[in-house]
Amino acid sequence: MIQAVGLTSRPRGGRPPAVRDLTFEAEAGTVTALLGEPGAGKTAALRLMLQLDGGRGVTLYDGRPLSRLPAPAREVGAVLGDVAGHPARTVLAHLRMLAAAVGVPAARADALLTHVGLDALADDRLDALSLSMDRRLGLATALLGQPHSLLLDDPVRDLPRREAAFYYALLRELAAAGVCVVLATAQPRVAARFADRVLTLRAGRLVADEDAEEFARLRLRPCVIIRTPQAERFASYLTRQASTPERRIEVVRRDGGALAVYGTDSAAVGELAYRNGILLHQLTSSSHESVLAGAPGAPAATATATLEPGTDTAPDAAGHAADHAPDHADTGPRADAAPEPADPRAAAPRPASDDAPLAGPLRRRWLPGPAHPLRYELRRTTSGSRLPRVAAAATLAASVAGAAVLARSAGGSAVADDPAVRMLTGWAPVLPLPPAAIGAGLLGAYAFGQEFSFPSLTPAVGAVPRRLGLLFAKLAVSTAVALLLFVAVLLADATALLVLFGDVVDMPADGGLQLLSWAGVTVGCAWTGVLAAGLFTSASLGLAAVLTVPVAVAPGVHALAGTGAVRRLGELPLQLMRVLHIPWPDGGPDLGGVFDASVQPFGHALALSLGALLGAYVLTAGRARSLGRALGRSGCPSFVRRVFNSPGD
Repeated sequence: MIQAVGLTSRPRGGRPPAVRDLTFEAEAGTVTALLGEPGAGKTAALRLMLQLDGGRGVTLYDGRPLSRLPAPAREVGAVLGDVAGHPARTVLAHLRMLAAAVGVPAARADALLTHVGLDALADDRLDALSLSMDRRLGLATALLGQPHSLLLDDPVRDLPRREAAFYYALLRELAAAGVCVVLATAQPRVAARFADRVLTLRAGRLVADEDAEEFARLRLRPCVIIRTPQAERFASYLTRQASTPERRIEVVRRDGGALAVYGTDSAAVGELAYRNGILLHQLTSSSHESVLAGAPGAPAATATATLEPGTDTAPDAAGHAADHAPDHADTGPRADAAPEPADPRAAAPRPASDDAPLAGPLRRRWLPGPAHPLRYELRRTTSGSRLPRVAAAATLAASVAGAAVLARSAGGSAVADDPAVRMLTGWAPVLPLPPAAIGAGLLGAYAFGQEFSFPSLTPAVGAVPRRLGLLFAKLAVSTAVALLLFVAVLLADATALLVLFGDVVDMPADGGLQLLSWAGVTVGCAWTGVLAAGLFTSASLGLAAVLTVPVAVAPGVHALAGTGAVRRLGELPLQLMRVLHIPWPDGGPDLGGVFDASVQPFGHALALSLGALLGAYVLTAGRARSLGRALGRSGCPSFVRRVFNSPGD
């Protein structure tokens, strides 16, 4: 069961709130429709229910707010828009990646593809899907965690008739299984046929809460709207004089003293008023569209009173359900796969509910990270864009070219202090860092930058959850990728030198330690890219941070090296262990001596940069909400607020 109490959104831009004091209940095993014209507040209401926007009120899912659910993705599903996945990722890879984020096995993704009719398209790219198939994939994504509550924002918008019928049949099937379904729609006939209860919204307020059968009987028939100071008298004339055995008249009192007359037309009503001397202030023909548009005579109360009971003129709304969608053919590969159900409504029990608590301030929910971060990151890395493969190939090509140039130009004169190591790493003088380090930094930055370009984890928000578990998973995968890239570069450069010059360079005595040091620099560049992209929400800024280390940070560190401050910084871990009385083995490594390796001053600069980025990331992960609100109140630009994942209010 879903209980919404006093939902009120925050006013923006001087406009009134999109949702004002919305209170309703949606029972388990039923479909509840939020009906209203565009701008009535349906989407805003769903976002408030999911705590994606700030405001006031509370929404309870089986008696608990969303922020207190142990695993929200496994209890509440939502479809608020199109699938936000990388266009090059396949349907099955995308769903399996999100299955790791939700915390369910990959077999669940396979079963859902079959359930929604996408098993034949499992290997298709996301950008190759038609609109209908994209909507089916969105529903499958929402159902990964087998939620007991499902919220959908106009899920069949712009779909052809057959696809919409198939989609609603799936929703009725879920409701019959006990799922509480809440969907927003602008089509009254769709709400009457496929929902059990219809909530009508106008200007952010609830103006009607009716059973679907009552809604169809009272709202979906053409009627004549009358305003007269002699309403009671004229209503009796209408039911006595205008009714015939073939045509029965029903008169319903509307808000504001208006009468809605069903079963006749405005000409007959006008003639009857003229014959009986009734003064009319308004005489207009109306239809169910006035329920949404707020036209004169539209009902504005949550209940109506029938003046003359005993009539039996309720229409069958099921015959009009096909009018909800545009009449055009779908371009999707399986648009004709599902027949239209004859009677999709299924009876469902309506359990009694406890009283809901009073409404209070509603804060934007702090988004959870993936349930299995490492599994999620591995699946994300191995599927999707071709950029990682292209970057790796370009890194190998640049390194081989650099090694060949260095070997040809060396000719007995050292290009660097250690030309052999430099040749094996392919570090040409024109590059600020070895190609492997630059490539690893690019791949690390892309690991987080892709999350912001294609926010699969939080498509309705666009911000990646700042969870340390997700960060550590990305750092671990980036470490493995960086080491693989470094080893591949060494093998490629050694092979190229052997093929081109017939010999491999002679390594110095400490060549192994130097290569190990440059492997550490490569991993450090990957970490810098990950942290910077996660902090600045951009892959390009993450790569820029990697290149800033040798261009700007390293010269500054080199200038400070003479003061001894850098060496004291390197000895800080050893001093801390002594203060904490942690034993240090005799003959153990001299941490200060590590900073004398051939990678200086890049090692010092990289360590300082990583420390600063990690500290900033942890700070934003722990204090992003309060800091973002403070920045918003101070009028800080939106791009700065995005860095801290602020609600942007």
